[in-house]
Amino acid sequence: MQEKLFYIIFNPTADHGKSMKRIAGLEAELDKLAMPYELVLTRGSGHAIELARQRAIDFVFSRGEKGGSSGVVVAAGGDGTTNEVINGLMQAKRFLETKGDLTGFPVFGVLPMGRGNDFAYGAGVPHDLHEACRILAAEENYSMDVGLVLGGYYPEGRFFGNGIGIGFDTLVGLEAAKMSWIPGFLGYVYGALKVLLVYPEGPQVSIRWKNGEDGSLDTVSQQISIMNGRRMGGAFFMAPESIITDGLFDLCMTRGHLPRSSLLKAIGQYTRGTQKGNPNVVTGRASEFRITAPGGGLVCHADGETISINSDELSVRCIPGALQIRSSPRKG
Repeated sequence: MQEKLFYIIFNPTADHGKSMKRIAGLEAELDKLAMPYELVLTRGSGHAIELARQRAIDFVFSRGEKGGSSGVVVAAGGDGTTNEVINGLMQAKRFLETKGDLTGFPVFGVLPMGRGNDFAYGAGVPHDLHEACRILAAEENYSMDVGLVLGGYYPEGRFFGNGIGIGFDTLVGLEAAKMSWIPGFLGYVYGALKVLLVYPEGPQVSIRWKNGEDGSLDTVSQQISIMNGRRMGGAFFMAPESIITDGLFDLCMTRGHLPRSSLLKAIGQYTRGTQKGNPNVVTGRASEFRITAPGGGLVCHADGETISINSDELSVRCIPGALQIRSSPRKG
């Protein structure tokens, strides 16, 4: 019997449940390409972490004990699903490193079926289902960096693939999640406009970054993004030149309590990736960041997953080449 090398973790609630309408088409594409696969539906928050962790460990043990083959663990969903699968794989990798053997550790794959699909964009995985399956079937991999953020609800750390946002874009994501009737990235655009109307005060922060373009800044900031990928919310290019293979993250943040018109200008530039040179926007590149807010107020997400609502300290670091991903790296 042929071993099922593609383990597809499918989120039936991705894109507010619209992903289920694509499952028949997905299976048809996989069969057309003669890809041996097993497709498992997630049952709720955190389930994809468990599935990815266990299957990665199973792949390694079966290869060592039974001469089996390593495979590909695939996140079929949006950025939340991708984030959970990355966390499951990284947890498995940490466990297996204690055993001293990663032989047969699976490759990471992505089938973008969510609302924003920002990680897939930065990783060079096309939104088109046929093309995404074709990439899975090809045997081209590369080593991608993974981020780790510590603080808030995750003092032990939470992994991420695309990036973290503090302040404005976290609030936008929370608002966009309420707008299930608005398709794709438009939900994030409407969320941004709604948050802009409320116009929350940014916290006083101290941010330090090193191992790259070392720098520091003490200021009020309404928005901080630390990016491995290039885009947030399906429309906002917070790091248009970021590369997920270089061992560095890209910083993009506002400084000072900007008037509404200045923040709106910055948001408009984010949609085009033209914010570099804006005197109200600070950029930098490094592998480690530390953000402190003496008065609290750090509202943070990682790949859309809530990390903190009112934290006073967060640390972020890059783990170079942490996973092998089935794709071709985006270069331009």
